[in-house]
Amino acid sequence: MSDALDIVADLMALSARTAPKAAGKDFIEVKVLKGKEKDAVGKDMLKLAEERSNKMFARDGNNVLNSTHLVLIGLRKHEALGLDCAACGYNCKDMRQGSVKGDFSGPSCAIRVLDMGIAIGSAAKTASTHNADNRVMYRAGVSAKRLGLIDADFVMGIPLSGTGKSIYYDR
Repeated sequence: MSDALDIVADLMALSARTAPKAAGKDFIEVKVLKGKEKDAVGKDMLKLAEERSNKMFARDGNNVLNSTHLVLIGLRKHEALGLDCAACGYNCKDMRQGSVKGDFSGPSCAIRVLDMGIAIGSAAKTASTHNADNRVMYRAGVSAKRLGLIDADFVMGIPLSGTGKSIYYDR
């Protein structure tokens, strides 16, 4: 089963990489974790659950630990598209000057965040097409960024599992 999920994870990475991006400029970072790197994310999520008194980090961390793979999709440092749409809360010139730190770093151009969302959706669709259980997780991205496992300002994780019943369903 793990060999099949290796292929699915690679296909998910391909789907994210080739997903359409605004103005044809690619600021998406994709990385597939398994083994010790994947487990480090799950363990860090359990640690964050204690630090923040947030049981959802523990729930999702256990899901990551019980998964075979974790596909990370992130948004690297980027230029604003130049539309001055203000969806990020700034005009494009001011967005480049802004600096906000939290679970992730920002601000991020809303159009570039949409690019990331399309990449995430393409990857999740690919997993689903191949009947691999998966779930998009904000909290996995928080830990992956915190551990420095991906060079991105904003990250989401998609764990994979192939069991008789989805481990992500009844949580």
